[in-house]
Amino acid sequence: MRVSDFDFELPEELIALRPARPRDAARLLVIGPDENALADRTVRDLPSFLEPGDLLVFNDTKVIPARLFGTRTRGEASAKIEVMLHRRVSAAEWRAFLRPAKKLAPGESISFPGGLSATVEEKAEGGEAGLRFSLSGPALDAAIAVAGEMPLPPYIARKRATDEADLADYQTLYAAEPGAVAAPTAGLHFTPELMAALEARGVRTVRLTLHVGAGTFLPVTAEDTDAHRMHAEWGEISDTEAAAINAARAVGRRIVAVGTTSLRLLESAADAQGVVHPFARETSIFITPGYRFRAVDILMTNFHLPRSTLFMLVSALRSTDEMKRAYAHAVERKYRFYSYGDATLIYRGLIYGSAT
Repeated sequence: MRVSDFDFELPEELIALRPARPRDAARLLVIGPDENALADRTVRDLPSFLEPGDLLVFNDTKVIPARLFGTRTRGEASAKIEVMLHRRVSAAEWRAFLRPAKKLAPGESISFPGGLSATVEEKAEGGEAGLRFSLSGPALDAAIAVAGEMPLPPYIARKRATDEADLADYQTLYAAEPGAVAAPTAGLHFTPELMAALEARGVRTVRLTLHVGAGTFLPVTAEDTDAHRMHAEWGEISDTEAAAINAARAVGRRIVAVGTTSLRLLESAADAQGVVHPFARETSIFITPGYRFRAVDILMTNFHLPRSTLFMLVSALRSTDEMKRAYAHAVERKYRFYSYGDATLIYRGLIYGSAT
């Protein structure tokens, strides 16, 4: 498929720079279940669209302060280097995106505040590199927490500096497992009050872990989707979590993924019959129109970038034309877009996205 098929116009003023307050006051565009059916609601209305026994699947990854600013010294010359960590390789090694990458060669070192340093072990395309840090394990984690800052998406970071409010705003209520360098943003809308309302409705919940990587923000530079390479992300579903998901499906309950990260992990762990298996490895699943979903019935997610892999994913749930119409509706009604923006609730289409 041509990547240009997933393009659409978005006024820049609709890109949200701060979240709604309170979080569940954000707007919710409900897409489906019937073709071209749209409903304008708020996130607080979510319980009314779910049935007792439906299972909400959350991603409990926790964002780490993955944006680091350091210095490369070469003789008497020095250069400022921005490092965006995106995937841990070992106790002391990370894959990262460097800017400007051309100022670094393999073997050179970057110094960070607090005495932390990293050596460039090798460089790859797109500014990506392998870094080996001077510390490892918990000591490295502590040093990153001191030296780093919350990794706001580029479309926010270009417009304002990260501040104290982002430490809470860019973290879900239920974040528990450190390792993400980007937030699973659909989860940012949940509040204690909304969780209580869902419980009162009889909606059940389960938590899995997918550590979101910075690759989620990389533009698709290929002209055809077949030529695009997805970055891998680490995911984990325990025996207990898999059993809960399968038990809900076995009695006809719907599986509702909160965020594309939850959906991608569920689909990675599901077999052809829709049975979700325990999972503990990387996934680079790339979902585009024509994909047949095995595990997920409904997706709650924010609005996504034009030409992005995530807009391709939501187009697989319905159809590209229907999602473009829904997004045009959102633009007309001035919904707020992207990580700190409003949300959608998307029912899997009867034709597009139907299970095998």
